[in-house]
Amino acid sequence: MTTSIRLTPETEQRLDYLASHTGRSKAMCLRQIIEQGLDEMEDYYLAAEVLERVRKGQEPVHSAADLRKDLGLDT
Repeated sequence: MTTSIRLTPETEQRLDYLASHTGRSKAMCLRQIIEQGLDEMEDYYLAAEVLERVRKGQEPVHSAADLRKDLGLDT
């Protein structure tokens, strides 16, 4: 799939620098940046959804003391 984006001159310059100093193509750098960014964004939004459910009382919450007890770590 081909996608086109516009980059600011500063971002383009940074991408050029990264590609030239790593010996990788700009396309490879962009692909890696996008994949890592998607992972981070997915994690962020999943965490935000869970936090919202916790705040609404829709998600179970366990104390650290209860977890230690359940794991047999309570001494």
